[in-house]
Amino acid sequence: MTVSETFLDEGEIHPIDVVETIATHYDWDFDRVAENQIAMTLEGQWRSYALTLAWSPSDETLRLLCTYELDPPADRLPALYELLNRMNDLCWAGSFTWWGEEKMMVFRYGLVLAGDQVASPEQIDTMIHAALMSAERFYPAVQLAIWGGREPAAAMDIAIAEAYGRA
Repeated sequence: MTVSETFLDEGEIHPIDVVETIATHYDWDFDRVAENQIAMTLEGQWRSYALTLAWSPSDETLRLLCTYELDPPADRLPALYELLNRMNDLCWAGSFTWWGEEKMMVFRYGLVLAGDQVASPEQIDTMIHAALMSAERFYPAVQLAIWGGREPAAAMDIAIAEAYGRA
């Protein structure tokens, strides 16, 4: 049974219920923080990432945050900011930012579902996997620019290219 078949003929679907079903399908550990929020940790190749998805009924947006801790030395902040711009130039959906006070690298994405639209399980699954893939893609570049002392343009050379097609 596909993830979407779970929701057929069930009327109004809460987006966080869909996320919970996807997490259960993949056997991911999660915590339903509140009716409109869920948190989970996903293992990547480079590290673990914290994912939080929250539904905002007021603006009908499903927000995703994919975060990991980052504490760059103050003298590398200009390189980090330039690197963020370069990374975001390559992201078609979502964007990266650095939250200095929290010492967190953040990938964020908002799926607007205005007009009583319903996000399909496939959309949400794609959203989650795209966030994880983006974080994984640029993680080595962040490491090289911050701790390897490379210039952002050179650090981006290591960013894993997006794959197209099938093997």
